[in-house]
Amino acid sequence: MAMKDDIRTEKEAVQVNPDTINQEGDQKDIHREKIREIFHEISKVVIGQDALLSRLLIGLFTNGHILLEGVPGIAKTLMVSTLARVLHLDFQRIQFTPDLLPADLVGTMIYNQKKAEFEVKKGPIFSNIILADEVNRSPAKVQSALLEAMQEKTVTIGETTYKLDRPFLVMATQNPIDQEGTYPLPEAQMDRFMLKVHVDYPSKEDELEVMRRMSNMRFDDSVNTILTKEDIFAIRDEVNQIRISESLERYIIELVYATRDPKNYGLDEQAQYIMYGASPRATINMNLAAKAVAFFNGRQYVLPEDIKEVAPDILNHRILLNYEAEADGVSTLDIISVLLQKVTVNR
Repeated sequence: MAMKDDIRTEKEAVQVNPDTINQEGDQKDIHREKIREIFHEISKVVIGQDALLSRLLIGLFTNGHILLEGVPGIAKTLMVSTLARVLHLDFQRIQFTPDLLPADLVGTMIYNQKKAEFEVKKGPIFSNIILADEVNRSPAKVQSALLEAMQEKTVTIGETTYKLDRPFLVMATQNPIDQEGTYPLPEAQMDRFMLKVHVDYPSKEDELEVMRRMSNMRFDDSVNTILTKEDIFAIRDEVNQIRISESLERYIIELVYATRDPKNYGLDEQAQYIMYGASPRATINMNLAAKAVAFFNGRQYVLPEDIKEVAPDILNHRILLNYEAEADGVSTLDIISVLLQKVTVNR
């Protein structure tokens, strides 16, 4: 009953004079139509990964980085590169390896013999969309350099700090099954990723279509440009204007606090497995992601369902489990599933 009252409160909160929002509403409708066109364009190349694309767009329109986890060959790299083409953004794919150096990522100082002075040679990080492929294969110094770029949107070369071009988005991939030669990502870096998305195998029908397309030597992977940088910044502003009631803000807080003090929320069985709960970045990112989902669905207000939709991808890499959980085969997603059932919306 509380949820229904909350939804009514949300709808009452957005009742404003229609004459003052006609033009603004038309622009938002145009942007939503363009987002639908993005799904159509990418479906020409990538089959059956709409959920993944939705998460990438959430990151794009809320200025958040994405960590993709999945087995090889399920179009993670293809999805990101195709999205960059549809958005007409500068794109760089960086293959992370154990011998990668920070200079290979951010750039370095090169001595110019003709000018008798050092010049800056910028690295591939100076781009709009960065695909950090197998990000967990590089050592700590490279991770530290990437961390500065993700959090501060700046890069330091020598004694000079450079601002990165906007929009700047890191979409990193890691392989969950091949652990040889990998370096576990530090918790501080994991926390910088807004979402951690598990990419699953395609369905039988989707995989059949993939086989048919990719076995055709004349397959055309060209796509049309849909959005400009100006469109992206405009959509970010529109997402920021989505309303969220105080009851739903407090619902987000309760969800995150339940990961830190599970026994206080009736999660006695799950409490034995949780070593550390989610950080305050989880509350910030859940708010932003829920607003993006509401925007995609054509609403000016957030519903509890929007929060529940993004909560697993927001929380699954921020809850640190102990060895007992691993021994009992309990995953963070199992705990989040129970958490969403136990924690309810209160007015």
